[in-house]
Amino acid sequence: MPPVKLPDPVQYAIPAFVVLIIVEMIVGKFRHKADYEIRDTISSLLMGFGNLLTKLLTAAITFAVSMWVYKYRIATIPIVWWAFVVIFFAEDFCYYWFHRISHESRWLWAAHVNHHSSQHYNLSTALRQTWTGFISGGWLLWLPLAFVGFHPGMIAFQAGVSLVYQFWIHTEAIDRMGPLEWVLNTPSHHRVHHATNLKYLDKNYAGILIIWDRMFGTFEQEDPNEPCEYGILKPLATFNPVKIAFHEWAAIFKDMTQKHPLSVKLRLMFGRPGWSPDGSSLTVPEMRAAQAQAEQHTPPTEKAPSASQPA
Repeated sequence: MPPVKLPDPVQYAIPAFVVLIIVEMIVGKFRHKADYEIRDTISSLLMGFGNLLTKLLTAAITFAVSMWVYKYRIATIPIVWWAFVVIFFAEDFCYYWFHRISHESRWLWAAHVNHHSSQHYNLSTALRQTWTGFISGGWLLWLPLAFVGFHPGMIAFQAGVSLVYQFWIHTEAIDRMGPLEWVLNTPSHHRVHHATNLKYLDKNYAGILIIWDRMFGTFEQEDPNEPCEYGILKPLATFNPVKIAFHEWAAIFKDMTQKHPLSVKLRLMFGRPGWSPDGSSLTVPEMRAAQAQAEQHTPPTEKAPSASQPA
C-alpha cells in the first residue's frame, strides 16, 4: 500500500481555536455567557501547549505500535469515501469507551483529571489537555481499529476530527440545540459531563455522537433547575500547570507507599477514583447509594440534601 498522508485537523484548527476564544471573551462581557479568569485561562493554554509537546515526543512510538498491529490486520480497508463513514462511527465508539474508562479507572483518571480541574467552563477549558496520556496507556484502546484493517493514518485523522469537534462544545454561550440534542454531543450535554453535581457525575462520555451514552445508560440531560457546578470534587486551588498535570499521579504514588496488601494497592491504582479501603472517601456509585439511602430515611416534611453536595 502506498504511503498514507492525511492532514492533521488539530494543526489546522489551532488558529481558529485562538480566534474563537477571543470572540467568546468579548461576547461574554456583553451577554454574561462566558466565565473567564485570566490565571485559569493561562493555565489551560499552558496545558494545551504541554499536550502538543508530549504528543510530538511520543507520536513516533504510538504510530509505530499502530503500524505493527496493522501488519497483522484481519482485513485491509481501502482509503475510500465509505471507509471514512465507517471509521467516523468506529473511532467515536472507541473514544466513548476510552473516555468512560478514564472516569472509572484511577490510572487513566490520573491522566484525564486535569481536563476537569478548572472551575470555569469556556473554550479555553477545551485546551486543558493531559501531559501524561502516553503513560496512562489510553491510546491503546484505538489499536483494535488497526487490527480490524483501518490504516493508522486514517485512525489518527479521525481522532483529530473528533478532537476539533469537541473544542466548540466547551461553552456556556450556546443553549440547547433542538433535535440535534438526540444525536450529537452538544454544549448542553458536555456541560453535564464537566459538572460536579452528583446527578451529573460520570455522565455523557460522548465524543461527537451522544448515541453511545443513550445506548449504554450513561446519558443525563442538563436540568435548568440544577445549574452545573464545574471542577473536581477536591478543588486544586492552584493555577500551576505542573501541579495540575501531575497531582493525581502524586496521590497514587503516595497511596502505593502506604502499608496495604497488594490487592488493596492494585485497587487503589486501577479501581474507581475515590475508592478507599476504610471508606474515608467514596466512589461516585457509593455516593449515589449513600444519597439514595439518606433520601429513603428522610421524612417527607424534611428537605432532602442537595444532590450537588455529595458526601
